[in-house]
Amino acid sequence: MSFSSGIFKTYKLASRRGEKALDRLGARGASGADAKTLRQARKIVDGVKRKGDAGLLDAVARFDGFEAATVARLARQPAPRDWEGMSPELQGAVDRAIESVRRFHGAHLPEGYTIDNDGVSLEEKVLPLRRVGLYVPGGRFVYPSSVLMTVNPAQLAGVEEIVVVTPPQAWQESVALRGTLARLGVTEVWAMGGAQAVAALAYGTESVERVDMIAGPGNVWVAAAKELVRGAVAVDREAGPSEVVIVADADAPVERVAADLLAQAEHDPLAMAVLVTPDRKLAKAVTAELGERLEAMEEIEEGGSAVARQSLAQSSLCLLVADAEEALQVAERIAPEHLQLMGSEIESMADRVRCAGATFVGADTPTVFGDYVAGPSHVLPTGGTARFSSGLGTGDFVRRSHTVSCSPEASRRLAADAAVLADVEGLRAHAASARLRTRRSES
Repeated sequence: MSFSSGIFKTYKLASRRGEKALDRLGARGASGADAKTLRQARKIVDGVKRKGDAGLLDAVARFDGFEAATVARLARQPAPRDWEGMSPELQGAVDRAIESVRRFHGAHLPEGYTIDNDGVSLEEKVLPLRRVGLYVPGGRFVYPSSVLMTVNPAQLAGVEEIVVVTPPQAWQESVALRGTLARLGVTEVWAMGGAQAVAALAYGTESVERVDMIAGPGNVWVAAAKELVRGAVAVDREAGPSEVVIVADADAPVERVAADLLAQAEHDPLAMAVLVTPDRKLAKAVTAELGERLEAMEEIEEGGSAVARQSLAQSSLCLLVADAEEALQVAERIAPEHLQLMGSEIESMADRVRCAGATFVGADTPTVFGDYVAGPSHVLPTGGTARFSSGLGTGDFVRRSHTVSCSPEASRRLAADAAVLADVEGLRAHAASARLRTRRSES
């Protein structure tokens, strides 16, 4: 059983089509990079790895459309005038967003600890990474918000050197992007994007120093390149197209449900906007409201609704379920990047959510707030990886190191057990090393 306005397909979960639709959602991948994209990305990455600056410049000219005689000309440094060129309204919004993000992430900074275990001194040190590369997208849209959501956690974690890469057009055209970077004190920015930027950060060139970690959202080429360089450098997570699941019951306001679905759909043709509801009447009303809102977008800008229309028609849908309990089960199975709960019965189940990158409770809490001003980073697990992965935070920018120190008495006590275990594993040199500690040191 299904119905469709040509904009947004609706399936009853207790039907063959509904089950197939949910199976597809549950089996979706994280990065969205197919085999062909991976092969092409590998050529770009290998070119930069082998040829350094020459390979990077070639890729930047071909894919970023940015001609430069030397790679040094790609380097930019935000200036105070970039911040001063922003309107007071925008400056205020950025400053308040910075405050919210820093307050949230500053509340759970990773800390080390020490333990004394009867003569065995144990310590876990939390050490910030030395140099981190942050990717800020800049394709159809420019994202100063991604600067806020990546730079702030890295700074709070104590990262020594932060380098930002962003496509040249985004850098050149967006005073908001440059101004936000200037406000946060970022002094190393490279105007390059895509797989070539990821490769330069991962392997380094004559002009670009390699980093220890790459973080931040990006398109399918960025995701593919991250997958290819993983191991040579740490990467934050697989990042696929944006996605939201809205679970709503009869109490949910139709206008807000539709607006929030559309907000995610406009990101990308592959963006996923899913409504899960036990109320057929709500589903029909939301579908109609989506149609009206798409028409309003067209009136503002010709072709302005094209991406959202494609997302809603190809990557999005509504699932009609039996009740709120089944709705929650469906959301858990999908494990979305963003989960919104609307309606009194649905909202009361918020503390039972386990598999979502971030959960937004109530009609007054749209995902859009998470994108910009709520506080948690908007760099979140996609493609179902919220089952086991988390949003970007300060803990991503540190590494843990352990120190062990034994007194002579503790060393002799541990040595016997260590030797027994080494014997069982057949590691004779291990056992010998341990047994040396069973004797008192000769002095």
